[in-house]
Amino acid sequence: MARSRRLLVRLAGLALALTIAMDTSISAEAGSWANYLDSFNGGVAAILNVDSNTAVEYLNATEKQLNLTPPVVEEESKLVMANVKSALNVRAEASEDAKKVGKLYKDCGGTILERANGWTKLQSGNIIGWAKDEYLLFGEEAEELADEVGKRIATITADALRVRKEPSLEGEEIVLLVKDEVLEVVSTENEEWVCVDYEGTDAYVSAEFVDISFMIDKGETMDEIKAREEAEKEAKRHKNYGQYTTDADTKLLLAALIHCEARGESYEGQLAVGAVVMNRVRSKAYPDTIHGVIYASGQFTPAMNGTVNRVYESGKIQESCIRAAEEALSGVSNVGDLTHFRRNDGRDGIVIGNHVFH
Repeated sequence: MARSRRLLVRLAGLALALTIAMDTSISAEAGSWANYLDSFNGGVAAILNVDSNTAVEYLNATEKQLNLTPPVVEEESKLVMANVKSALNVRAEASEDAKKVGKLYKDCGGTILERANGWTKLQSGNIIGWAKDEYLLFGEEAEELADEVGKRIATITADALRVRKEPSLEGEEIVLLVKDEVLEVVSTENEEWVCVDYEGTDAYVSAEFVDISFMIDKGETMDEIKAREEAEKEAKRHKNYGQYTTDADTKLLLAALIHCEARGESYEGQLAVGAVVMNRVRSKAYPDTIHGVIYASGQFTPAMNGTVNRVYESGKIQESCIRAAEEALSGVSNVGDLTHFRRNDGRDGIVIGNHVFH
C-alpha cells in the first residue's frame, strides 16, 4: 500500500515537472525557476517527502489541476422497449426453444434485469423472462419511444380529493375522487397544483395528495392472456362488451370511451378517437377485440380509473359519441391507420381540436 502511494506521488511529481516545462508563461531569467517552484504550497520538498501529509494534499491538487480525476459515468438506463410490429414472445430461458411465459406487444416496455449473449432478461408487468435483443430497443431509442407512446399519471393518495377548475382552494369543484383513482397529467409547472385531464378538459388537483408516475404499456403473461380471452368469450355469450362485433353493447362501450376522451371535441375529433380504437383492433400489434384494446394496461386513462364503466352503466352517453362509434365500427377513419393520440403538445401528427393523432 505504502509502495503504491510512493509511486503515485512520484508520478505526480513527474506530471508537475512536465506541466512546468510546458508552461510558456514562465520567464527564462535567472532565478525564475526557483521562485516558480517556491510559489507552490509545499514546494519540491513535499514531492520528495512521500510520507508527508502535504504530499497527499499536493497530489490531490495536482490531480485537479491536470484533470486526472476520471469523469463521472452516468448510470445506464434500465428501460427496454419492444421493437416489433406485432407481438414478441418472452421465454423462461434465453433460448428460442424455452417455454413462453408471456408476450410484449408493440409499444410495450419494461425493466432490464440481465443481459447475456444477445438476450435480455426483463420485467414487464407480471412477466419476468428473456427476449432476443434484435426485437428490443435500449438507451436513448427506448426512452424516445417511451416518451412518444407513454403518459404521466397522477394517482390519488388521499382518501378523497377534490378536482377543481382552477389551481386554488377557492376554485370551483368539478368532482370528488377517491384514493387510488388515476388522472392523466397535463402539466406540473405549478409546484402546488397538478394540471390534469378530466373528461377532456383541464382541471387541477393538489400536488401534495397525488403520486406522479410515467406509464407505458406492459406485456401479458400466458395466464393473463388465457384469462382475458376466456372473459371475452363469456362476455360475448351474454352479449356484453365481447369480442369484435357490432352488437349494441360493443357499440356502447366504444361510445362510452369516446365520450370520456372527447365529449368536448368536435364530431371529427370524436370519430378520430373511435378510429384509433378500431385501427388497434385490426392491427396484429394489439388485442383483437374492442374490450381488449380499451382495457389494455396503461392505454386509456378513463378505462383505468373506472370512468368508462360508470358512463357505460349510466347510459348517459353523448349522442354524437354514439354516432362516431357507429361510423368507426363501419370502417370509417379520418386519421388513416394511426393508433395513438394524446393532448396536443406540439408533437408531429394530425391535430384535431385538443388532440394530436400519431
